[in-house]
Amino acid sequence: MRKLMVLLFFVILAFGVLRPMGAFAVAEVTPTPIPTPEVTIAPEPVRVDITQKSEETLGPLEKLLKEQELGPAWPFNPLKHAIRASIAAEVPANTIVLLLLLPIVAFVIAFTRNVIGVRGFGIFLPAALSVVFVAMGPVIGIGLFFVIVIVSTSMRLVLRKLKVKLQYLPRMAFILWAVVLGVLGVLFLAPIVKFPDLANVSIFAVLFLVLLAEDFTRVQLGKSAKTAISLTFETLILSLISFLFLTFQPLQRYVLLNPEISLLVIAFADLLLGKYTGLRVMEFYRFRKLIRS
Repeated sequence: MRKLMVLLFFVILAFGVLRPMGAFAVAEVTPTPIPTPEVTIAPEPVRVDITQKSEETLGPLEKLLKEQELGPAWPFNPLKHAIRASIAAEVPANTIVLLLLLPIVAFVIAFTRNVIGVRGFGIFLPAALSVVFVAMGPVIGIGLFFVIVIVSTSMRLVLRKLKVKLQYLPRMAFILWAVVLGVLGVLFLAPIVKFPDLANVSIFAVLFLVLLAEDFTRVQLGKSAKTAISLTFETLILSLISFLFLTFQPLQRYVLLNPEISLLVIAFADLLLGKYTGLRVMEFYRFRKLIRS
């Protein structure tokens, strides 16, 4: 009887020890993972910035140059050979394209002002703003443009209202200080509004816009508020028109492949435009009653 009880005790003990071990062994068996279909997220479209050297913009331009067959350098192809030598020396093709497009942009601005009658802050300011719009994108560029115009104009009016007498250069330095604070305030809002294009703006474009504050303020001196606002909006229109020319890809390809023709045609067009002394299109509309009578 005692032997039977001892045997039963060992059987129960062995069953109690082996059962947890078996459970532990089963727990160690990892189930075969069920394959899940891979979800691919389409990348967000990247805005092309031809003011920067990048594979997206540099590659196609270089490919165009490699595919073009060249003749001798003289007398018809000196610029073509010079462009290829510059690119071989690692000068960005985008820089060359922008430089070739700037005379066209200047002609467009001059034509718009002399023939159509749209005014603005000279030729340099709209052309410079159009390059900034290419670098930043038109939405960010216009936003910062308005920030600079509003801050510089407001600070000038505040100084005049408070009758703070400052010499020209210290006053411009103070206005530039206010403009920098305004632009910094906008950039500090980038992580709050979660606008990635605002956070990734080029430092070159930002500094260029800040430096333009002096020209805006200098041109606005002696002008009425209505005239200043009108000139500002017309400058913006000229800049957007120039932006369209700078980003027109067929025109980019043409000036890169035919720089001699492009520059000669623009020079001839500038000379013809300089001889125009007739009424502007907007003057026909302004004096339409006088013309009809």
